[in-house]
Amino acid sequence: MTARDNRGIPRREFVKSAVAIGGTAALAACLDRERSGDDAAAIPTGTDDPTSLPRGQHSWNEFLATDAHGNDVAPRHHLLLSLDYAGDGTPSSDERETVEVALQSLERAFEWSNEGLLFTVGYSPAYFARFDDELPDSAGMADPKALSPFEEPEFDTNDAVVHLASDHGSVVLEAEEALKGSRDEANGVEMDAHLGDVFDFPDDFPGRRTGFVGAGLPAEHQDVAGIPDDVDIDEESPLFMGFKSGFKKNQASEDFVTIPDGPFAGGTTQHVSRIRLRLDDWYTENDREENVAKMFCPAHAKEGKVEGAGDNLGTSSGVEEAGCVESIDDDARNYGKIGHTQKTAAAREDGSPLIIRRDFDSTDKDEAGLHFLAVQRSIADFEKTREAMNGTDQTKHPTIRQRVNNGILEYTFVKRRGNFLLPPRAHRALPEPNPQ
Repeated sequence: MTARDNRGIPRREFVKSAVAIGGTAALAACLDRERSGDDAAAIPTGTDDPTSLPRGQHSWNEFLATDAHGNDVAPRHHLLLSLDYAGDGTPSSDERETVEVALQSLERAFEWSNEGLLFTVGYSPAYFARFDDELPDSAGMADPKALSPFEEPEFDTNDAVVHLASDHGSVVLEAEEALKGSRDEANGVEMDAHLGDVFDFPDDFPGRRTGFVGAGLPAEHQDVAGIPDDVDIDEESPLFMGFKSGFKKNQASEDFVTIPDGPFAGGTTQHVSRIRLRLDDWYTENDREENVAKMFCPAHAKEGKVEGAGDNLGTSSGVEEAGCVESIDDDARNYGKIGHTQKTAAAREDGSPLIIRRDFDSTDKDEAGLHFLAVQRSIADFEKTREAMNGTDQTKHPTIRQRVNNGILEYTFVKRRGNFLLPPRAHRALPEPNPQ
């Protein structure tokens, strides 16, 4: 049964709405709902020893909950904050110290886990352009660009982005306000510095983006543009399109996506897309079999392999085991359609996927959306995965068009793209292109 507050509002619905609104008033209300009363959430505090934390900011998996199959379960609430360096020229050593102290304050305040707070700080090509030196090739970075012939995205040019994630909406809100300098403490721990002393925080979208992932959340927040009024999204679905993602065997390992050498060894790169979802046809013109075919592969649909949101599949989408990657040409010819997972599974190196998906749904701008966040060793790995998703080679078949019968491309519209470098923890505070 869904937990409700004393006003009868479902707790998880209220918390998601508070995160989307933001600000001190929303935080106060969220703290009251999540951290007071008989069922108050006890938020674990963090550590005074920075060396006890992983070298890589992206090292989350060990600290996440897992489902019954052993898949990592993403935190339920997410916040992306764009930042712009407020100074002139290049950052000073004092400013670097301020940033590092602020981040370590958060790590003392909240345990590094989904029950506490997980976060990353990434830097864009625009940030590094202020330096005379260039980033080394080993950093794996590139400017954002359109990655399909049918998209015209805007590009994120802010200096940095902070990704905050937790199972508790009050945690991401409290961390946001503490970083800005609106609060002197977080989770009862004093903040010794604030990012607001060094960075400017844009207040509105796209500078502030929110989202969620997890069973029940999409169903409770489907009353937005892009989702038909007469459709009820399954309560078990963690995402708006009705199926789960993030199967363990379909994700790269954190070791695989870690930069192996150079000054940023131990770090990784991050791509962030903002995708608008238009699901009227997905839910009103397609039947269940059609959607399974387009999300996974035609063989899965024909054989009824996917139950509900797909939890029965265990640790793998099963498209490799079913031979769907090799049969894609035959499927296009025989079924007149191909699947999203069927295409992207072809983007591998030595048998491993190239990226880790950490995406989440959103109702920013009161429309159904997806913030597709991925980490990978180099931006080129993301671009290779996206190229596979385009399925351009299969348009040689008369029924397959660039956006029709071609996975889920007909229902997803890329509006923004941004690329960021996630330095290892030792260099995360206003790094130079070649930090020593």
